[in-house]
Amino acid sequence: MRLFMHLAMAGLMVIATLPAQGQTFSSKAVQFRLEPVAQGLEHPWGLAFLPDGNLLVTERAGRLRIVRDGTLDPEPVPGVPDLVVSGQGGLLEVLLHPEFTANRTLFLSYSHRNGAGMTTRVAKAKFIEDRLTDVSVIFEAEPRSSKTRHFAGRMAFDGEGYLYIAVGDRGEMDRAQDTGDDAGGVHRITVDGEPAPGNPGLNDARIQDSFYTWGNRNIQGITVHPESGAIWTHEHGPRGGDEVNILQAGTNYGWPEITYGIDYSGLPITMDTEKEGMAQPLHYWDPSIAPSGMAFYDGSLIPEWRGDLFVGALKMRKLVRLRIADGEVQDEEDLLTDLGERLRDVRMGPDGALWLLTDHARGNLYRLVPAQ
Repeated sequence: MRLFMHLAMAGLMVIATLPAQGQTFSSKAVQFRLEPVAQGLEHPWGLAFLPDGNLLVTERAGRLRIVRDGTLDPEPVPGVPDLVVSGQGGLLEVLLHPEFTANRTLFLSYSHRNGAGMTTRVAKAKFIEDRLTDVSVIFEAEPRSSKTRHFAGRMAFDGEGYLYIAVGDRGEMDRAQDTGDDAGGVHRITVDGEPAPGNPGLNDARIQDSFYTWGNRNIQGITVHPESGAIWTHEHGPRGGDEVNILQAGTNYGWPEITYGIDYSGLPITMDTEKEGMAQPLHYWDPSIAPSGMAFYDGSLIPEWRGDLFVGALKMRKLVRLRIADGEVQDEEDLLTDLGERLRDVRMGPDGALWLLTDHARGNLYRLVPAQ
């Protein structure tokens, strides 16, 4: 009897995490709803849309999953590289090669441990017949550390086919200002793992060859502007000071020399919010919302949102809509505040809908579509 009650309660808990059937949510411009696509994902972290209409979803616990015809395949994809699940680490991002249809190549970011400690790695692999083959490591941040946080892991491709990889400060803030240390910045490489041509450190012995930017605390969202092609990011501040930035080669984003946040203890990290030679954020939050995945909306289902930037929030459990014009945030709106779920990833789907992943032991995948 106790076992039955326990299972029944577990079922109720799962059901409670899903929006009520037909529930409508409101924004300033439109009404919308969430369509549950997949349930029961263990702390899902990233997703990718396959050309055949199916999806790949990473679970931080170390599994790559397929959502096929709207149903989660019970069997994980075999061939995922060796990784470690510890603290904030595990299997993180999945990203398709820009020419995936022709070459079947994808990229995975994850945490890895050996005798020297933990780090962020990126591997490329072939995805053929629902399994990974030809797996090879193309990037590894050095030096390693015993810390189990701030791995970053978000990735994106630019229009030239170069891969951008975010690496956090690993919880050791001063590393973000050390350009001889891979932590605390964004790296730009070729698909074979070589530093990309034009990187700011190629002719400067003080800067790692793969660095594109530095002074970044822990980037948890990265996306490409659909018109300009610019790489946009956001990152976690400490208590306050979450930032939205537009990446510029060779730019120092200031952490921890400047910040709009304070230490978790309540004490200041620095008294400075700006310094010469360090970039100011386009936008920041204080108090922190703990932003996660983000995407520009460029679909046709909700034309009122075209060009807006959508940011998921972990701590504040909401979806933030930012309207940006002339380099400034003109409007900010909080959505899904009643959903009560930590939003881990936000993606613009090829179907014109926004797709959301929730960070939970039994996480959900949703499509956000207009209310009918």
